[in-house]
Amino acid sequence: MNVLQLTEIGAGRRDLVGGKAAGLAELIRLGERVPDGFCVTTEAYARGEVPRGEVLAAYERLGGGPVAVRSSATAEDLPDASFAGQQDTCLGVTGDEALIGAVEACWASLHTERATVYREAHGVPHEGVRMAVIVQRMVDAEVAGVLFTADPLTGTRGVCVVDAAPGLGTAVVDGAAAVDHYVLDGRGEGADGCLTPARLKELRATGERLRAALAAQEPAHGHEHGPVRSPGHGRARRDGPEQDIEWAYDRDGTLWLLQARPITTLFPAPPPTDKPGPRLYVEFGHVQGMLRPATPMGMSTLKSMLAGMLAAFGLTVEIVDIGGRLYGDLTDALRDPSTRRRLVRLMAVDFGPRAQKVVEHLLEDPRFAPRKAPRQRGAATLRTGLRASVGILGALARPERARERVYGELRRLREEPVTDPATTAELLDLVERDAEPGSPTGALVWPVVSGLAVAAALPPLLRGVASEDEIRTVLGGMPYNVTIEMDLALWEVARRAEPYRTMLLGTPPTELARAQLAGELPDFGLDGFLRNYGVRSAAEIDVGVERWAEDPAPVFAALANCLRVTDPRQAPDRRFGRAAERAEAMAAELAGRARRERSPRGRLAGFFLRRTRELSGLREAGKFAGLYALRDRRRRLLLIGAELHARGLLAAAGDVMFLHLDEVRASVETGADPRAVVTSRRAVYERELRRRTVPVALLSDGTDVETLLPAPVPDDRTLTGMGAASGRVTGRARVVLDPADATVEPGDILVAPTTDPGWTPLFLTAGGLVTETGAVMAHGPTVAREYGIPAVICVPAATARIRDGQRITVDGATGTVTLDV
Repeated sequence: MNVLQLTEIGAGRRDLVGGKAAGLAELIRLGERVPDGFCVTTEAYARGEVPRGEVLAAYERLGGGPVAVRSSATAEDLPDASFAGQQDTCLGVTGDEALIGAVEACWASLHTERATVYREAHGVPHEGVRMAVIVQRMVDAEVAGVLFTADPLTGTRGVCVVDAAPGLGTAVVDGAAAVDHYVLDGRGEGADGCLTPARLKELRATGERLRAALAAQEPAHGHEHGPVRSPGHGRARRDGPEQDIEWAYDRDGTLWLLQARPITTLFPAPPPTDKPGPRLYVEFGHVQGMLRPATPMGMSTLKSMLAGMLAAFGLTVEIVDIGGRLYGDLTDALRDPSTRRRLVRLMAVDFGPRAQKVVEHLLEDPRFAPRKAPRQRGAATLRTGLRASVGILGALARPERARERVYGELRRLREEPVTDPATTAELLDLVERDAEPGSPTGALVWPVVSGLAVAAALPPLLRGVASEDEIRTVLGGMPYNVTIEMDLALWEVARRAEPYRTMLLGTPPTELARAQLAGELPDFGLDGFLRNYGVRSAAEIDVGVERWAEDPAPVFAALANCLRVTDPRQAPDRRFGRAAERAEAMAAELAGRARRERSPRGRLAGFFLRRTRELSGLREAGKFAGLYALRDRRRRLLLIGAELHARGLLAAAGDVMFLHLDEVRASVETGADPRAVVTSRRAVYERELRRRTVPVALLSDGTDVETLLPAPVPDDRTLTGMGAASGRVTGRARVVLDPADATVEPGDILVAPTTDPGWTPLFLTAGGLVTETGAVMAHGPTVAREYGIPAVICVPAATARIRDGQRITVDGATGTVTLDV
């Protein structure tokens, strides 16, 4: 089948006609006005020769004359990759020979450098990609352009965005000239530019109609297909796949649709809510150093864990899943007159400067004006306050005893025997009972909270006495940090592994991991390390992620980095010791300075400085303790997954992580086949894994709040973020997106989207740290301070703007990164 009329293309024929032709055929089935045309199929492409007779016969039936010849690859107009402009389009083609040449040109464009690089960047394999070609009657366009059914820059749903220009519209899609830009919200459209109000109204109605029709046809996948409230309206609309539509008005004023495909750049919208007015959702995951999506099973576990942690402090925050990431609804706190200003300080300390700027901006937004609301302070809240007071005061009074309780609890969790039930049904019962983990024990909570509290109290206590950089110095080289102890334990393993240096540096980490699990490697201390820390990994708060004990490849990659340290002065234990010495000296100096300048506050500052050094390192203990419950939960889920795999209901045991517990129970008890659900969710998950940026805050209509802030003054050489660890260093940038097999030579500056404890072994050799997200008290900056390496966080698009291997200067005092050009 070499040639098909567009009207002959049935649903589900992408492999035969490519993405663009399949989209046009869908528009025709929906009754939209599309120029007549035909498709030269992928079967013709596979044969390698244009079926000249069939193509020219179809051209003659079309009436000859000028036509548009456009590529329609099988990997085109995908949900997460538009391939816009990556393959060729030939307009105004007239005559037999010109038509055949245009078809051949479209075929050849499948393998141009730009198309090849684009496929690689979006994880689309080259093999199996084939090209079809569309031939359509040219529209004699008076005006043409592009219609987006959501704002592609801000993410706002409920508005349409139109770019238009006189003529064919090539100026719009090619970016070759200035165009007229319209944002349509249904509240009256202006008459400026090349489009009349009537045409703007027609375009908006067309976009709404098309999205609604597509939403009615497709099953819901996540929240992108739920209702979202339109700006300024109380009603909710059904949110189908937002569309990027090319259109043209001919000389008679008739509207033609030339193409429709999903907008691929939008971050998923928040789930629907019945609460009035816009809502503010702040991303929680980056505080834990996790921007990658969570697996579905991991997300359900995370939501219950976080709810339990917040409940321990008497707080209730709605946690929602947006794009596989954890977002918290902070609207009520933002509107509450008693908490809205404090929320700015909370963002600065716990969420970072990006979230802080968002909240500061919304304080001036009349939609979030303060509202009086009844405050409920029940007995449970009072009990929480009493426990907090007793726990915190006890830790402050006797820090040594508080530390003993924390480490005793960690030993108990590590050494406590754990058994699994014998049957799958009993395993599932146990997993379901543990689906709502209890709050952390007081032995962990209050010492950890005490450490965080005294560290947070230092800036106001020392205002006018110490600079931010001096306070960050005090927070360096902090003892009693389980993550630092883990990293230094790995350094000790590296020292013991020196006799095996050649093997460990010359063998890929994946091969070493396989040999380790098979018991084929000599014992140089790694077995003991994995017994103590094998529960860890990057993105370790997701139960769906493999632990180091299951796949130690990232540990071997970090071990290799350690073996490359040849300068004794750069040994991690010495660096940590130097940072601790500087911190103790600075703490003593600041205490003396405070006493001299402000007597009452000075004495309190001196006390808090001492307690900061004695308690703040415990901040990592709470999360580390929670990993043991996640380890047991993961093991039991995998046992259930193995049983379902043996019954032919899952392709692999790990697929259980793409289900929810009720779906697992249905499979266990009734034999319900979940494989289609797993395939669909895995595709969405893998698509989200490729996403490089995650909004720090969203409104309920999908607006990325940061896009509403004033744009910073551009500077080609200086990137600005927030200083999180003092010092200044110049070195080679090592841009790392995944720590699993990263090589960080001694002195390299690690540039990453974010970091969590699973990344910190890379700090053993790094000379500095730059991240795109984070907060001063988040895991990555905390560990950077412990080692005394300069760190700048919240640098927008750092992994894109900084080239791997480029020399950069990181200044933790000014919060800047300077690029060599």
